[in-house]
Amino acid sequence: MGGAMAKAVAGSGLFENKDILVFDKDETKTQKLAEEIGVNVRDNEKEVAEDSDYLVLAVKPFHYKSVLEEIKGHIKDDALIIVIAVGINFEDVYDVLGETKVVRVQPSTPAMVLESATTFYPDENITKEEIEDLHTIFKTFGTSEVLSEELMAAVPSIASSAPAYALMLISAMADGACLHGFSREQATRLSAQSVLGAAKLVLESGESPDVLKDRICTPGGTTIEAVCKLEECGFRSSVIKAVDACAKKSKKMLQ
Repeated sequence: MGGAMAKAVAGSGLFENKDILVFDKDETKTQKLAEEIGVNVRDNEKEVAEDSDYLVLAVKPFHYKSVLEEIKGHIKDDALIIVIAVGINFEDVYDVLGETKVVRVQPSTPAMVLESATTFYPDENITKEEIEDLHTIFKTFGTSEVLSEELMAAVPSIASSAPAYALMLISAMADGACLHGFSREQATRLSAQSVLGAAKLVLESGESPDVLKDRICTPGGTTIEAVCKLEECGFRSSVIKAVDACAKKSKKMLQ
């Protein structure tokens, strides 16, 4: 995730690429980034923290405490700490670093193709101007929205985790197409384009997905036949239950 964000920001021209500082214990990752986009590789977390205005902690939740302990005392006074791990809240950061500027952010893997649905919740120490700056940064790899603390706890269910549901749909559609003679490559390509097109239609038309769906369902036609089978098999119910389960798990991790 950190690599995808770095590539997007580098490609946007917002900053000089040499001003994007990176560190990872796996040197092959940072070396690859340096070769691809010319980022500035540092030797450890402290060196990154000491010179960063926006400090992105792109590590797994169980590594956060040790990383925070490592950079404690090495952060610029006006630095903004960007937390992207599910289950890490403001208090977890304050407990180690003391009062500082923190924003909880949920990007998603489509950031790799500049299509992340990124959401964030800033703490009370962050100014309106800084929020606008964050929007500008996050929009380099997709869309950006500020959410309330309550919604932020549940947002993985329809944003950062949700691409997995869509990928399962594409895979299942391709399986069905292979039953009828399509090659795996062609079936996957056509299925993925259909999902992409449907999503773009919703976003750009501003109309309800149900209204758009009904326009495709010609009475007595092929689409309504497929829709009826999906309903018979509990398609909507399964998706709703999946979103609910994901949201509950996310909230539980913050307790």
